[in-house]
Amino acid sequence: MDGFDLNDLVARLDTSGHDYAEFFRAPSGTLSMMIAFWPAGGEDPQEPHSEDEVYYVGSGRGKIRVGGEDRDVQAGSVVYVAAGVEHRFHSVEEDLAVVVFWSPPHSPEQ
Repeated sequence: MDGFDLNDLVARLDTSGHDYAEFFRAPSGTLSMMIAFWPAGGEDPQEPHSEDEVYYVGSGRGKIRVGGEDRDVQAGSVVYVAAGVEHRFHSVEEDLAVVVFWSPPHSPEQ
């Protein structure tokens, strides 16, 4: 069994700005997971990816834009983003700690 604690994962990041790190890659090769952090007022510079993503907001508050649609997010929010779709967090009101599930696993070259 693999188990993780959100606070421990965030503690490994540089929370003075946006930071992220992969913390799990399934042996089957079908999934990877990252922890991502955006400070209040922070910018999200990401571009569309070639993998499907699921975001689970563990703490914080802000908005996410997926395609042309904005949605409020807070602790407990879950958002699916299909591969290739423009998306980014914005209007971060409280530091966001987000678990990102990637399928297939995220390619570090991107």
